[in-house]
Amino acid sequence: MGDRPSFIEPRPSTGDDAELLDAYSETVAGTVERVRDAVVAIAAHAPPGKGHGGTGSGFLFTPDGYLLTNSHVVHGAARLEVLRPDGTRSEAQLLGEDPDTDLAVLRIGASRALPHLELGDSARLRVGQIAIAIGNPLGFNHTVTSGIVSALGRSLRSKAGRMIDNVIQTDAALNPGNSGGPLLDSRGRVIGVNTAIIPGAQAICFAVAVNSAQWVLTQLFTHGRVRRAFIGLSGSTVPLSRRAARVLALEAQDSCVRVSDVQPNSPAATAGLKSDDMIVGIDGAPARTVDDLHRLLDESRIGKLCVLRIVRGGQALYLHVTPLEARRG
Repeated sequence: MGDRPSFIEPRPSTGDDAELLDAYSETVAGTVERVRDAVVAIAAHAPPGKGHGGTGSGFLFTPDGYLLTNSHVVHGAARLEVLRPDGTRSEAQLLGEDPDTDLAVLRIGASRALPHLELGDSARLRVGQIAIAIGNPLGFNHTVTSGIVSALGRSLRSKAGRMIDNVIQTDAALNPGNSGGPLLDSRGRVIGVNTAIIPGAQAICFAVAVNSAQWVLTQLFTHGRVRRAFIGLSGSTVPLSRRAARVLALEAQDSCVRVSDVQPNSPAATAGLKSDDMIVGIDGAPARTVDDLHRLLDESRIGKLCVLRIVRGGQALYLHVTPLEARRG
């Protein structure tokens, strides 16, 4: 007779695996139970004759009715309505938004202290730690997904066209309708505001880091808007020739910003900037891309004299420019 097939005997369970699974389940379930009452559904009603509006998610972050959500959820809405987990419906007021980071602040009336979430510290996040998302994808209210923080420090282009820095990547599943909901750590603290997915990809989802959100909140509460600098040009990222790099002693820099247009009477025009100038830096900081230029033109430069380092006709020049505050609309 031939040898009987041999099979690997299953390893006897010691109970450790079950305990680990239970610990993970308890962490997620306990977190959701603590925070669920602060997560809301948002209905954005379009102006008459302009479509059907949309829906998204949001969360209360103060007991007196202030909410965070995505700008793209509420932008252009004629009326905003918030549905809380207890079934309460409230009209919401848009207090301010920043399309460049896809964030917005709403407020609902509160006759008593409302459940709200604690804002955490995204600077202390570690890749691999638990991430929990709560939202209202595709109309399924209070859907919970969990996973891990997949990566930190990503960049993501907002619907307004500007790069959002310090974005969190997670594999906690997100779908349309999750936008504006919280991404939480295992203690129920907000670590990010869920904002985007990559269509067709699996488990690649993104949230604006909560530290970025707190900066936006400070700007909106202080100024009613997010303040950024403006010099009045359009441009594109182009390679920096080796010859120009040698002339400028910028061997480590392989690209720059080519100016395509300068707005009349703008700070750039006053400084003498021209089309086809190559911007390589501001105040000693390299400007390798258009996104670098955006990052460098932050609130701190409004009204302050800055030095643009440019290349024109193969020669290095320094131009002095005083940025103004950027205005929307």
